[in-house]
Amino acid sequence: MTILKTVLMIAFIVVCVALSVIILSQEGKDAGLGSLGGQASTSESYWSRNKGRSREGMLVKGTTVLVVLFFVFSAILNIGSFH
Repeated sequence: MTILKTVLMIAFIVVCVALSVIILSQEGKDAGLGSLGGQASTSESYWSRNKGRSREGMLVKGTTVLVVLFFVFSAILNIGSFH
């Protein structure tokens, strides 16, 4: 049982580090309050339609997968802590 917990803890640490790196490598959202000033929406642009295939789209998908793994590993590791 301790071997399984050790393996899960190592996987959890790897997911945490990867999640930190992938979040820090994403670009900030530039729209912010600028969208209130009447700037045109980019929803019709070529880039926004193909955003899922770009580097930024891949980072968003990777973040989603890593967040799900983070919650799953943390829940599994937490189950054994209450004796």
